Amino acid sequence: MQSPDIWSNQKQASELGAKIRDIKDNLEFVSNWQLVLDDAQVALETEDDDLINESSIQLKEMERAVDKFEVKQMLSGEYDEADAILTINAGAGGTDAQDWASLLLRMYTRWAESAQGASQSQSNSGTGGEKKGWHVDLLDKLDGDEAGIKSATIKITGKYAFGYAKAEKGVHRLVRISPFNANGKRQTSFASVEVSPIIEDFENNFTKYQVFHKLSPSTLKYFNLLKGESYLDDFGNEFKCISHTIVNKVETAVRILHKPTGIVVKCQQERSQLQNKENAMQILASKLLAIRQAEHEKKLAELKGENVDINFGSQIRSYVFHPYKMVKDHRTNFEAGNVDAVMDGEIDGFIEAYLRSN
Repeated sequence: MQSPDIWSNQKQASELGAKIRDIKDNLEFVSNWQLVLDDAQVALETEDDDLINESSIQLKEMERAVDKFEVKQMLSGEYDEADAILTINAGAGGTDAQDWASLLLRMYTRWAESAQGASQSQSNSGTGGEKKGWHVDLLDKLDGDEAGIKSATIKITGKYAFGYAKAEKGVHRLVRISPFNANGKRQTSFASVEVSPIIEDFENNFTKYQVFHKLSPSTLKYFNLLKGESYLDDFGNEFKCISHTIVNKVETAVRILHKPTGIVVKCQQERSQLQNKENAMQILASKLLAIRQAEHEKKLAELKGENVDINFGSQIRSYVFHPYKMVKDHRTNFEAGNVDAVMDGEIDGFIEAYLRSN
């Protein structure tokens, strides 16, 4: 029997409310699916051409909606429902690679904002419903020397953001005629994408997974450090404040080094230093947990006799702009010929193929 006190706990009440909405949406989806099938049966029995054509359209829409529904059921990982931190780093290829990184940033921003991978809200028609748009925040960006970016970090806020975005983790390869080469030579460029979940209750999760250190209230004191000062947390891990950036005579940007792992997190997009600090800690928490999970997966792979290749030649996907146009995922062999659409954020097919294969 559920305790009535649960509604006095805002976090538990919110989680329970979300689960109830999910159950209602699923029940409504199944109910609407049955209505479409019933309408199709009536159309066949009456042999009405107009009804048959209408039912045919509804059945095709329903088929696509069922595919989406099936993929969503695969998102059962512990953090699949969480928001996501996505970081893009330019790799080999110089200016071309930095330009490639900026194109990926645009692609993922469009994908998230247009909700191409977002959770579905079943409509009354039962044909897939309207997509819920996600929200994208640019947390950090380092511009390239001549063009593009060296790196960028975005926060994607929305249900199942991490569950879908995790499919993009890896090295992305671009082949094209370089716009920065006067001789018009073909250039191959690389960029890496890192994806990690945003840990809301990170103190409990870190304790649960024994991830490097506990983010206790005392640990947060390091946020008030001046440039060059360090802070030792409860587990003996040292944090060092590398720099603060002064904007309008106010310290705003934050860059922090976690010495045990060598992870550096930066956040400078907010005008409030406090918000930048909170975002930086959230990014750090997500990255540390991702490391722990990666170590666990690597051990499992070793036990299974699998080789884990992490060098830059192990691209997960190739984007070919010349001499032909095609985007191909090397993990699933899913490919698309409409390169422009892919770069505009239409990457659902790649993500769904990956989720189905795992």
